[in-house]
Amino acid sequence: MKRTKTYAHGKHAVTQAQQYAPQAVLKVFTDERGNPLAQISLHKLVRNYEDFVSSLAVTPDTLLVLLAGIEDPHNVGTIIRSAAAFGAAGVLMPEVGQAPISDTVLKVSAGMAFRVPLVMIGGYQQTLSDLRKRGFTVAALEQGASTALAGETFPTPTVFVLGNEGAGLPAAVRPLVDTSLAVPMHPRAESLNVAAAAAAALFAWSSHHQGALKATTP
Repeated sequence: MKRTKTYAHGKHAVTQAQQYAPQAVLKVFTDERGNPLAQISLHKLVRNYEDFVSSLAVTPDTLLVLLAGIEDPHNVGTIIRSAAAFGAAGVLMPEVGQAPISDTVLKVSAGMAFRVPLVMIGGYQQTLSDLRKRGFTVAALEQGASTALAGETFPTPTVFVLGNEGAGLPAAVRPLVDTSLAVPMHPRAESLNVAAAAAAALFAWSSHHQGALKATTP
């Protein structure tokens, strides 16, 4: 059964929800310890892809993050937090095969799940094909990729694709990837956690798009 509700725990998260996503707050109350708690409607928090992209003003400073099968809710929450911090215009995720938005995701995001658009997509192929038609470059983060992240300037609208923690990118995504990027690391480190790699990539992108860090949107 598909979840329709979740909870935001704590004063900070509840305040963020009330201020930046009031349409998704069903009710606010306190738990048995007296801590604030908000019941969140996922239907009203998560946006439909078609509605989101039709209202998106696409410029070279536009960045989207697509989660392609990330299963750990802590990773999902951390990536959402980083996406908000570095100026991403939205976080896209599939309806299935992905950790759903939950109280853990909301908590780990430190309230940023209420401040950056969360967008539900159908198939990877349809979504990425549509974004490419809209001028986006599809950049996958992959360990061992021949192109180093540090050398990229990201001159066009970009969508970062982050694959599963163990299996990597889904097969359906690969034909639609324009470039695969690797985060440069010291030889003693074999890999980075997907959330850490996402933060590095988002920071690298933002260093070339300072305008995205000055946006006035929530």
